[in-house]
Amino acid sequence: MHTALAYRTDLVQFFSFLVNHFQLDDLVTLDPGEITAVDVRLFMASLMQRGVQPRSIARKLAAVKSFYRYMKDIGFVKNSLFSSLVTPGYPHRVPAFLTEQQTKKLFDKLSSSSFSELPTRGEITLEASFVRERDRSILELLYGSGLRLSELTELTMECLDLERGFVKLTGKGRKQRIVPVGQPTIDAVKKYFEVRRNFFRIREEGEAGVPLYVFVTKRGKKLYPMLIQRLTRKYLAGVTEQNKKNPHLLRHSFATHLLNSGADLKSVSEMLGHSNLSTTEIYTHVTFDRLKEVYLRAHPNA
Repeated sequence: MHTALAYRTDLVQFFSFLVNHFQLDDLVTLDPGEITAVDVRLFMASLMQRGVQPRSIARKLAAVKSFYRYMKDIGFVKNSLFSSLVTPGYPHRVPAFLTEQQTKKLFDKLSSSSFSELPTRGEITLEASFVRERDRSILELLYGSGLRLSELTELTMECLDLERGFVKLTGKGRKQRIVPVGQPTIDAVKKYFEVRRNFFRIREEGEAGVPLYVFVTKRGKKLYPMLIQRLTRKYLAGVTEQNKKNPHLLRHSFATHLLNSGADLKSVSEMLGHSNLSTTEIYTHVTFDRLKEVYLRAHPNA
């Protein structure tokens, strides 16, 4: 969903540039089939002059390429104008991640009663318990199975099999995959379900049944991304000084810790839902210290 919105924004920006470039009144008079590779290069140059980062320019070019590929497939344009265009290179950022010690500290705190003092009055206690167990389960799934934020918000009951220990996810491009769920996550989610059943039975106000989505608000509505962003920032603040304390930090930690512990790249790539191994390879950069440690300890000539 977020990718589609970004691509839409990129296409609007591209065609707005063309309207200004050709001094047209509007898009109605623009024939996409008459656009040349030179026009696209001018668009890219205008972005560079405005200080847009190479990574963003590459994404915008990918959006335009995909759109023109689609128009060619449906016969709206005859020729592809991108054969001579090269996507600008950019340095890959090494993703931030938690150390294993920081991760242990996070979940130790989540499991302890001192992490969040619960009120002691009736329904307020149950509400606070519901929020706490929900948040703990969310963090367990983000780290334990490497879910994306969008996958977490869309997760339904039928996609979660706690007895067999897996979750079925629908990722980017509607691509489905099955990812294992560890025992700590299973225990946390089961506790959350127990508290949730009690919470909604007491708070029921004419609504039928428990919500379909696994994670919901206190009103039983589908969880929204901003709430998850806030709660991850809240809990991660106590264990790391990383600038971006977001759900992706736990996904990065999931991948990094697996690779550090000897998991093969292809398996990690499949669990992350990457379309190719090159996307996953960025995590191997952060495991170099671990590889060096093993080399120095094990190689005779080290």
